[in-house]
Amino acid sequence: MSKNKFPPGWNEQRVKKLINYYENQSEDEAVAEDETVSSQQTLMQVPTELVPTILELINKYQSSSSIS
Repeated sequence: MSKNKFPPGWNEQRVKKLINYYENQSEDEAVAEDETVSSQQTLMQVPTELVPTILELINKYQSSSSIS
C-alpha cells in the first residue's frame, strides 16, 4: 500500500477538515461562497507559454499586497 502524498502545508487532518466543511455545507452557503469567489476572480484562457510569466506576476502582486 502506498502512502498518501500531500502538497506542502497539507496533511491528512487538513484534508479531512476540508472534506467535512464541504460535506456539511448547506446549498445556500455553497451558493453564497461561489458568488463571493466569482466576484473576486476572473477566469481566462492564455497561451501555455505565458503561464510562467503570469504566475510570476501573480506572486509579485501577492507579495506586495501582503506587505501593505
